[in-house]
Amino acid sequence: MAKVNTMPKSTEEKQDITESTILANSSTFRHLNNLPFRLYQPQCISYKYEIIICGGPFQNGCYSYNTLKQEYKHICNYPVNIQLKGHCVMKLVENKDDNTIILLSFGGVSKHTLVMKYISIWNDNNAMKESIKYNKWVPFTDNCGNKIPIGRAEDDYK
Repeated sequence: MAKVNTMPKSTEEKQDITESTILANSSTFRHLNNLPFRLYQPQCISYKYEIIICGGPFQNGCYSYNTLKQEYKHICNYPVNIQLKGHCVMKLVENKDDNTIILLSFGGVSKHTLVMKYISIWNDNNAMKESIKYNKWVPFTDNCGNKIPIGRAEDDYK
């Protein structure tokens, strides 16, 4: 039986083989259930077994995807006056409470600066979820209650 040379001939061919091998052997990524609506340029945060999805230019809702139950739940909406085109959401890393995370949303057309103290909507503790303190976007303020802006009037964050 003749030995067949299966070595790739070009750099492009090498790249194609490498990418397909990685994809075939990778268990890192998996398909999620479809959202009940289209979402463009969302900001996402991972938290325990959840993926928190924070709106986009045409959708101002925030949702949690439970990776164990493979379901979505609505968390809250951004305030009506907020335009999310070009916004960014970050998770505060140094949080003393293991049951909550603090999210910061900023930028966009309106140069908003909002904060959310998030507690999982998948928990059974309804008293915590119903509290005014959790799971809604509120203006980021200083100790005197003044809103803290990010950027100057001439800056464009979209």
